[in-house]
Amino acid sequence: MTTSDPFVHVITHPLVQHKLTLMRRKDASTTSFRTLLNELAMLMAYEVTRDMPTQDVEVETPLETMTATMIDGKKLALASILRAGNGLLEGFLAVVPGARVGHIGLYRDPATLQAVEYYFKMPKDMPERDVIVVDPMLATGHSAIAAITRVKALQPRSIKFVCLLTCPEGVKALREAHPDVQIFTAAIDRQLNDHGYILPGLGDAGDRIFGTQ
Repeated sequence: MTTSDPFVHVITHPLVQHKLTLMRRKDASTTSFRTLLNELAMLMAYEVTRDMPTQDVEVETPLETMTATMIDGKKLALASILRAGNGLLEGFLAVVPGARVGHIGLYRDPATLQAVEYYFKMPKDMPERDVIVVDPMLATGHSAIAAITRVKALQPRSIKFVCLLTCPEGVKALREAHPDVQIFTAAIDRQLNDHGYILPGLGDAGDRIFGTQ
């Protein structure tokens, strides 16, 4: 599925789609799932950080001194929604190693499907930072909405949300709750099932990352 919403970005690069397809296979091992997720996160990071602030610095080449451009990575904060969000962190940090990292602990109440917070720690000086919130799945949207609401209270310069997979229900919920937040994903799948899982999806991302299924 594609979308005409300018705040929803589906990353259709062939390498992204190829690796996502390999991850969807039910017989993919925990090791291969982790490796593919790390590679896919790096590829997505290039798209998500396309408009990252830069600064001019003076460098000395072997031949002369010049002014060149560098990213302002220290102004970027990655916010991982535990536990599955950590599966995307390594890939993003490989691309932007200067980013600071925060964690938001949320679990989904099995009866209500609502997000319940148990941990929250973010870097200092948040009003000076751009934040990328990461979580492999945007399903019901409850966890993403709760996480972004908490991050917004710290008044960062901007917030983006990155997920591996989502569905129309998740996109709709997040767009309605936080219309100013851009969503980046590799695919918008068909729908949610009665248990709040994305179809066709790839199963529980956290279980597949950590081998706990």
